[in-house]
Order: sequence, then C-alpha cells, then structure tokens
Amino acid sequence: MEFEHIFDDLEITTDPFAVCELRGACDLGLGRDASATLHYILAGEGEIRLRSQAPLKVSRGTLVLIPALQSHALHSFGVSGDPVPDCKPAAINLARLMATAECGDKGQLIALCAHVDVGLRGVADIIDLIREPLVENVSSPSSMRSALQALLYEISNPGLGSRAMIRALLTQCMIEMLRRRLAVADNALHWMAALADQTVWSALRTMLDKPGDRHTVESLADSVSMSRAAFAKRFADAYGSGPMELLRDLRMRRAGALLRDTDLPVKRIAEMVGFTSRSAFSRTFEAKTGQPPRAFRMSLQEN
Repeated sequence: MEFEHIFDDLEITTDPFAVCELRGACDLGLGRDASATLHYILAGEGEIRLRSQAPLKVSRGTLVLIPALQSHALHSFGVSGDPVPDCKPAAINLARLMATAECGDKGQLIALCAHVDVGLRGVADIIDLIREPLVENVSSPSSMRSALQALLYEISNPGLGSRAMIRALLTQCMIEMLRRRLAVADNALHWMAALADQTVWSALRTMLDKPGDRHTVESLADSVSMSRAAFAKRFADAYGSGPMELLRDLRMRRAGALLRDTDLPVKRIAEMVGFTSRSAFSRTFEAKTGQPPRAFRMSLQEN
C-alpha cells in the first residue's frame, strides 16, 4: 500500500518535557498521561512496564511511543553501559526525574521524554488512533543513530536554540519510526491503512472532530453513503476493529485531556464526550485507565 501521500499530509509535533535518570536497578513510575508519550533511551538497559501488558525491553537507542492514558513505568536493570555526558535539562527547561536504588548507582538508564501530537489534513489528534505501543531499536548506523548523538550533545551542551533542535530531532525520529514500522507491517499501525481509504477516513474524521456526538454505526454509514453491514466490514478491514470500539477510546482520551487541561466538573466532561450518565462515564474511564476521573485529575496535578 502506498503511504507517501499520507506522510506528506502528516503534521507531527513533539514537545520534550523531561529527562528521566534511573541510577541502579530501580523503577520510576510515570503514571498515565493524557497525551501520547515518546521515550528515547539515551543510555543504559531496562524495560518499560505497562499495565496488563508484557514489559518492553529497552536499551540505548530504543524509541518507544506509549499511547495516551496507558500507565507505565521505567525500570533500570542497573547495568553499566557506555558512558554518556552529564545532562543539563534545567538549561533547556526540561524536568529532571530521578530514581536511585538503595544499593547505589552501579549503572544508569537515561531517557528523554516528550509528548507527541500528530495531525492530518486539518484534523488534530490522529495519534489517538494508535492503540498499542510502538517500539523501534537502533542497532546499526542510521539517521536515528545520528539523531541520538545529536540529542546527547544538545542535552549535555545546551545553548541558543537547543530546545528547538531537540524537538526537530525527535520529530525526525518519529517519522523514521513510523516508516520503519510500516515497512515491517507492524499491527500497531494497522490504523494507517484506514487513512488511505477515503471512505473510512471520512468516518474517522467525523469521530475525531466530534467524539462527543451521538454517533452510531448507522449514522456513520449514512455519512459515507454505505449500508450498515458494508460500512462495518470495510471499517474493520481497514482499521482492525469496529467503529464503536474506536469511538469509546477516542472519548476516553478526549476526556483525559479535558481532565488535565480544564477545571470543568466531571459531569460536564462526561456530557462533552457523549455520556448522558456521569456514573457510566466514570465506570468506562476507570476501566480504561485504572483510575476514576477525579483520581486521574489529582494524579496529574501532583506531577
């Protein structure tokens, strides 16, 4: 399938927010974020632990994209690796998140963390179509390996324009990750096939633009002039799941962003994402994130 025109239309932005440093064999909980989160491992070995999923092994040069609302933690194996220069995140307005094992800092894992947004043809938040983590490892000379060296330099020798350079390098790595994962038909990118189908894209755009509307399979099928059965099959073939399953996920991710970015009451947020019952919304949100809405908002305020 040809994806070149899709890449031409993608609008990818990255916002680096922290450098995470784990000294010794230890964990650093990162909780849930209302945005998709990108982790680039600058040094060390370890894994990213996710709720209800197998851990993802990471090492120097690993790039991992975690979908929104997925609770996760960084774990360092505490093994010694290639020495890296001292990071100076404060000089580029990045938080410094630390974890240290009681036994000391035998070895360390360092990760650059960023929020990611992806838009397409005027529609924001298509990053929310990603349902599984994406993982790419740099094991041979490549543009990503060159970017890793450049990132290390900017973080350890910050100067004029360093933050902008870090954003540009991370965006480059994000594009490289997408095309590499597409080249090996990664199931986590099944959704990009839906972008190439104009009929399915029209329905996706409707849900992305207005997740709080009272969509049904019938109404979405009508919007693209198809029968319910034909639309449901075409959508599932292109996207990998039914439209209502996707709509539920989009609503929860939009709710997470509203809980993070506003002080609106939970009841109002429930209405804005298509729920007539606050209790039904809270049950669905907790099933998705492991936390009720109020606890989720409080955890974001504590970070």
